[in-house]
Amino acid sequence: MENCECCNKTKKRSEEEYKSLINRLNRIEGQIRGIKGMLERDAYCTDIIVQVTAANAALNAFNKQLLSTHIRTCVAEDIKAGKNETLDDLLLTLQKLMK
Repeated sequence: MENCECCNKTKKRSEEEYKSLINRLNRIEGQIRGIKGMLERDAYCTDIIVQVTAANAALNAFNKQLLSTHIRTCVAEDIKAGKNETLDDLLLTLQKLMK
């Protein structure tokens, strides 16, 4: 279970969701290591920039997957339970993502 330091909320993820998210993060971690290696090997600037763009896209895809699951589970369940403050939290999160 993952703890959020700011609010002490947790989310129990299914084995499938957990594995999918971990796999994405492992690939992203590999991309970052690859970028570091390119820098260490004095790779050409634009080649590194292209790889950084790919890593950013991978992080965005991770965020989209996590946000989608969050809306379908945590947000939907809380709204059904009458916890409308969760909607305010979602809106604040979306504002942060759109900076």
